[in-house]
Amino acid sequence: MSTSWLVFLLGFLAIWLLGMAYAAWCFATRKGAKPAGPLPAPLPRVSILIAARDEEAALPRCLASLRALQYPPELLEILVGDDASTDRTAATAAAAMRSFAGQFRVVFIVDNMGEARGKANVLAHLARAATTDYFFITDADISVPPTWIMALLAQAVPGVGTVTGITAVRGPRLFHRLQGIDWLLSLSLVQVVSDLGRPVTAMGNNMLVTRAAYEATGGYEALPFSVTEDFALFKAVLAAGFGFRQVFEAAVRADSLPILTWPALLKQRRRWLRGVEALPLRLRLELLVFSGFWPALLGVAWVAGPVAALGCWGAKLVVQGALALVAHRRAGLRLPWHLLPLFEFYTLGLTISLVGYRLFGGAVVWKGRRYE
Repeated sequence: MSTSWLVFLLGFLAIWLLGMAYAAWCFATRKGAKPAGPLPAPLPRVSILIAARDEEAALPRCLASLRALQYPPELLEILVGDDASTDRTAATAAAAMRSFAGQFRVVFIVDNMGEARGKANVLAHLARAATTDYFFITDADISVPPTWIMALLAQAVPGVGTVTGITAVRGPRLFHRLQGIDWLLSLSLVQVVSDLGRPVTAMGNNMLVTRAAYEATGGYEALPFSVTEDFALFKAVLAAGFGFRQVFEAAVRADSLPILTWPALLKQRRRWLRGVEALPLRLRLELLVFSGFWPALLGVAWVAGPVAALGCWGAKLVVQGALALVAHRRAGLRLPWHLLPLFEFYTLGLTISLVGYRLFGGAVVWKGRRYE
């Protein structure tokens, strides 16, 4: 019996490693990646939408990056939605954008629009207030590169409704750097699946949506409420017949402030799990198989001993490390190799914590609001 179990477990781990190696090869060779198109001529006016709730500390960094964009400021319309903030969010935003050569406005959110709640409601109001045909959506804790508008706009070829860039978590502490590896590894796998023509998700902090695609869905006010509002909009745009682009390159890399504590990280991931639960069954099963590495490794350690398990774990470090290396290079960053073994324990701890949080954590709480 133990021999049969060992063969099964080793077979599963071999398939897992081959799958990760194939993903790394696809990502490194850009198999399926679509080329950028020419920029519209003349350059269009674009709207940048930022939902903000108690973001006094983070907003100046975000708005400073928008002021540094390599795009004519007179063609920029920047709208910040103040979602009942209890701090100086609005005043801070106004001060940061003083003497801006483009258009800037703080929109105060005082009611709910249709079915929208939370961030979705803020974006519904901002989209209604926007006056251009391109909506660039980001968050208050994000800093975008100067090339952000140009690089995303070049991907918005006819028929494409959403274009999504990548997000990197940047911070000086060990916890921050582990989050950074996690994000880029996860997004590289999303990129591989997307390049193969299978839509997975969109990033609500680094996203372009055309007005035509947004209005075809009826807007956030017409969509069923979701705490993962970016994924809900992404699905609706696809259902309306529009295409999508995922772009993994430094020119569209948004840098996010890190999550500061473990409980706050679990709350963020708990919210994201709502989006995972809405994925097609096939993708959810694939994610389940992907998450089965550690249970299978423990089984090998039990049946065949720690040496065999360490060998399998070493193979995982090599294959996953190769993917992480390519991901960091394409994002314009350096991979901290020495953190990869520790990252394994970070992901294991995060997985175990999320299982417990999913079973006993209750409702999603985000930005001080509770969502059942």
